[in-house]
Amino acid sequence: MDDWSDYLVCLAISEAGSLTAAAYQLGVSQPTVTRRLQALERRFGEPVFERENGQSRLTPLGQKVIAHAKRMRDEASAIERAVIAQDQSLSGLVVVSASEGIGADWLPRALVSFQRANPGIGIEIAIKNNSANLADREADIALRWNGPGTQQSLIGRRGATVGAGLYASKDYLDLHGRPEQVEDLADHACVGWSMGDYFGWPANADGAPVLPRHVSMKANSPASHVMGIEAGFGVGVTSHRLARRNPNLERLLPDFESSLDLWVVAHETVRKSARVRAAFDHIIAQMQADGAYFTRGEASIL
Repeated sequence: MDDWSDYLVCLAISEAGSLTAAAYQLGVSQPTVTRRLQALERRFGEPVFERENGQSRLTPLGQKVIAHAKRMRDEASAIERAVIAQDQSLSGLVVVSASEGIGADWLPRALVSFQRANPGIGIEIAIKNNSANLADREADIALRWNGPGTQQSLIGRRGATVGAGLYASKDYLDLHGRPEQVEDLADHACVGWSMGDYFGWPANADGAPVLPRHVSMKANSPASHVMGIEAGFGVGVTSHRLARRNPNLERLLPDFESSLDLWVVAHETVRKSARVRAAFDHIIAQMQADGAYFTRGEASIL
């Protein structure tokens, strides 16, 4: 009899791009992934992947296998969601996915009171800088920026608006001068984001961003980004809540204000679960209660 999980191994290889990356994603060793793939290919009598320069590409057979494997995964996830939706007990595990900036500092403090009030519920925080697939049960609840996303069957509520401004370290400004108007930014270096400027950049009267002379540092981590600003790499746009923890950071051009909305999202089926619904509502309530922290960087009430 076929081991159905072997097909899901093939799916992981296809999505990750290599056997090594698939092994990491699945939490197993690379030799285990290789062995299971080879066993499946022996049963088929032909390869599922063509391998070149460490990358794995699907063969025509592999494309058919992956199409069926995706449907298998979708159906398995639907079964799990249906089971969870029937569970009205306040016990079990709730997995919450969030990006590093929110998930590593604010979220644990927000959920500790929930877990104390519901000791039968365990909390798992999954840090992901990309969106967790809620339909595939990568998480029960996800914190997302600027909306619930395009995936079908999701429900979401805006929990908070995160305000941001332009900051630099006092040491950097003492050395390079303080910009007094937007146009002065052209004479400065900046700390940017590796994945795009989420909060935007100050613009002139015509609406055109005035970019610094060069990007001296980039980061894909909020903590690393704000530390780059604090270290003196240049000016950067970051949230008030992160910047105002550091007394060495100075806000520049205070008329410039940017923001992103933070949403709490769940799959509509899983949301019917008592424990998931309770955690969802608790996170929303904590965000709303801590609104001044998110919007203006005031001290958190948590």
